[in-house]
Amino acid sequence: MLDDAIDELYSKVLKRNPAEPEFHQAVKEVLASLRAMGDRHPEYADARIVSQMCEPERQIIFRVPWIDDNGVIQINRGFRVEFNSALGPYKGGLRFHPSVNLGIIKFLGFEQIFKNSLTGLPIGGGKGGSDFDPHGKSDDEVMRFCQSFMTELYRYIGEYTDVPAGDIGVGSREIGYLFGQYKRITNRYESGVLTGKGLTWGGSLVRTEATGYGAAIFANEMLKSKNSSLDGTTVAVSGAGNVAIYAIEKVHQLGGKVVTASDSSGYVYDKQGIDLDLLKDIKLNRRGRIGEYVETRSAARFVPNNCPWDVPVDVALPCATQNELLGSDAKKLIKNGVQAVAEGANMPCNEEAVEAFQNSEVLYGPGKAANAGGVATSALEMQQNAQRDSWTFDYTEERLTQIMQNIHRRCLETAEEYGHPGDYVMGANIAGFRKVADAMLAFGVV
Repeated sequence: MLDDAIDELYSKVLKRNPAEPEFHQAVKEVLASLRAMGDRHPEYADARIVSQMCEPERQIIFRVPWIDDNGVIQINRGFRVEFNSALGPYKGGLRFHPSVNLGIIKFLGFEQIFKNSLTGLPIGGGKGGSDFDPHGKSDDEVMRFCQSFMTELYRYIGEYTDVPAGDIGVGSREIGYLFGQYKRITNRYESGVLTGKGLTWGGSLVRTEATGYGAAIFANEMLKSKNSSLDGTTVAVSGAGNVAIYAIEKVHQLGGKVVTASDSSGYVYDKQGIDLDLLKDIKLNRRGRIGEYVETRSAARFVPNNCPWDVPVDVALPCATQNELLGSDAKKLIKNGVQAVAEGANMPCNEEAVEAFQNSEVLYGPGKAANAGGVATSALEMQQNAQRDSWTFDYTEERLTQIMQNIHRRCLETAEEYGHPGDYVMGANIAGFRKVADAMLAFGVV
């Protein structure tokens, strides 16, 4: 019964959401997994749960005017897609990047539903952002933009309604400006309205590291399921933001050696292992380009305008952006003997790459499972804010590790239950879906 409706539903999604390829891709992947449920759950089909889940509860688009340092008025577009609140307040990051459009925000928000469900924590799915580019802007320009953005967004968020966090282009600086404006407008010190805050004003230890740490932990769990581990492996990581940097850090802690890092200009290959302190200095302090790495590490090699997937490695962690790892890249990795791929970014592997990994012996962990550490720790930050408490780094990291291990276990168990043992995509999609679907059934047609 459920299977019969999937093709019709996907056609409707394409028709109702034109020119949104990323959203189409995310929906297609989830619907393909739901076919495995067959006719086991007629109640989902009867209540049209899948159809409801593919339609956001609310989509907000707004103008963001601000004045640059030259006194020129600039206009950007802001978005917040509140996709599903069946499990709790909408939860998902804000992305500031020129590529941002409604389709990308909807794809990210849709993925967030299942990711947040997998954490086991009481949070729904949402996403937001703007086509504003913070790179090359002064602090004052970023502040003015963030204040203008929040002047509209504040109407729709709150600790019991919608709790944004950071994403690409939105770090502690941007969260600070956003929170300051929210506090000014509302006259409330509502710590739980944003996560990713500074440690001195309601933030959580491990939040900065969480997504990268979580991806590495998930990769390690995948390898452990095959009686192996990251210890002694060679790893390729793409990206050089928070996710990539802290994925590298955790891999090193677990005994692996990361040999690549990248940004939009290209990648560096360091056979001796990435110098993490140098990388942090370049990207976090100097806000420089990855090519600067070879100025200090002369033995390293910079490859412009390329991604690091032609480097022979045991494990690959794509941590940059969507659809960065193509089918041709996947074939290179497989040919070079990669054992496991865990997505640190959201949907970094395109459809052809996913198919190639799944048709091989490679362990493949999709982003909604592998990169759930960030939102999980955001939810832990919300818990601390609600308790007016602050946890230690070790305790918070322990909670994060437990959550990632539980996600891994749920994916494997669910994949086994529905006849696809070892298929993390199937396990993640069905496990995430069922928890949300059961809540939606309980609430009725709302």
